[in-house]
Amino acid sequence: MSMVQEFKQFAIKGNVVDMAVGVIIGAAFGRIVSSVVTDVVMPPIGVLIGGMDFSKLAVVLVEATAAAPAVVISYGKFIQTVVDFTIVAGVIFMVIKGINSMKKKEEAAANAVPPAPTTQEVLLAEIRDLLKK
Repeated sequence: MSMVQEFKQFAIKGNVVDMAVGVIIGAAFGRIVSSVVTDVVMPPIGVLIGGMDFSKLAVVLVEATAAAPAVVISYGKFIQTVVDFTIVAGVIFMVIKGINSMKKKEEAAANAVPPAPTTQEVLLAEIRDLLKK
């Protein structure tokens, strides 16, 4: 089997396609969460703290000169990234928790013991067995 054929077989497998779709949806979801945090969550927090814009919080290590830009530690952007991560992690946790609860219900239903036969079913089975003899 040639290298090209092996690659085609690998790339066409369902798992690879599913993973690609997941990555694309995850990237889009990440942008949505970033927008929610930046545009919805952080402004009210900034107002509560006194009108502070977190994205502009930074420590200047070296001032800008004509030859070089300023050297800055942008800890405000880091705070927003941490909030983004926390929201994404929470949503993923809730989704996985929901999936696991559905799996548990399916497993419980699959492992459920069938109900005992009724007296009528027992009598019919005895009649059947007697007729076979």
